[in-house]
Amino acid sequence: MKQNIMDIDTVALDEENKALVIIDQTKLPGTVELISLTEAKEIWDAIYLLQVRGAPAIGVAAAIGMYVLAARYDTTDVNEFYKMFKRDKEYLDSARPTAVNLSWALNRMDEVCQACIDYKDSVEEIVSTLHNEAITIREEDVEMCRRIGENGLELIKPGDGILTHCNAGKLATVKYGTATAPIYLGQEKGYNLKVFCDETRPLLQGARLTAFELQESGIDTTLICDNMSAMVMKNGWVNAIFVGADRIAANGDAANKIGTSVVAAVAKQYGVPMYVCAPSSTIDMSTASGDDIVIEERKAEEVTEMWYEKRMAPEGVKVFNPAFDVTDHELIAGIVTERGVARPPYSESLAQMFKAE
Repeated sequence: MKQNIMDIDTVALDEENKALVIIDQTKLPGTVELISLTEAKEIWDAIYLLQVRGAPAIGVAAAIGMYVLAARYDTTDVNEFYKMFKRDKEYLDSARPTAVNLSWALNRMDEVCQACIDYKDSVEEIVSTLHNEAITIREEDVEMCRRIGENGLELIKPGDGILTHCNAGKLATVKYGTATAPIYLGQEKGYNLKVFCDETRPLLQGARLTAFELQESGIDTTLICDNMSAMVMKNGWVNAIFVGADRIAANGDAANKIGTSVVAAVAKQYGVPMYVCAPSSTIDMSTASGDDIVIEERKAEEVTEMWYEKRMAPEGVKVFNPAFDVTDHELIAGIVTERGVARPPYSESLAQMFKAE
């Protein structure tokens, strides 16, 4: 019997073998393959090569990965242990620069490790605490996505048409997704939503991942090329747009998969509200605006050769391949988090969201 992708954990811990287990998303939708990772280079590669992707999933994978690595350090000396821990933490943090959840999760594991050291814990006790923290981060991700879904569901009504870009779905988190969480919760409540998925060039996360997981879930799903979004909006088929984010600045500027800002600009033209759905951990209050967000640039081959039987661009042509773009806060109708929906002006609403901390 074919296994449904929705029944498989995107990111998990193999307790018995002390391994990080992920769905290899580079093989989807053709092949559903689980891979077990135990070495730092394997985990770094999995993040960089997009075998695990999506800001929340990357964060969970990094947390579990640090536990997996720490559990294998062959030392009982706490100082030596922490030296190895810091080395691996900094190495994993270099895998992708834009998604804030990667450094957020690694820093959280580091803080736990330092607290254990301050308490004079043994290496064995530190490893145990790191295990518990990694599991907590994973469980928090599931609950966080559910709350994002509940908050986002209040912004739409039964029968609405929803447009997505890239994959901020179940495959980008442990469960539910961020941008897709309102869609999945709406399905549970019988909303009968109609979803349009941008294919999302050049890596086709919308075609390979979002359309795949939504269809597997029985949701009314239509795949469109990126340059077709204006037509479906003009036709009145889209009532709201839900996208994810890899980093949100203090003023509400949001970095997300390349092409998101184009969708936002078109949405403004046709009066369709665009909502950014992301955990509060994606909001970086130390980053003033989108101008300060580092944008990852990737290999030219993703544009010129990937997915094609033969190279589709002339040899030697220059290629610009940024992985993300920044959507100006003025184009965003609301930022949906597990804490609630922030509205403009974001410099005030986001600051208020974190005020209680």
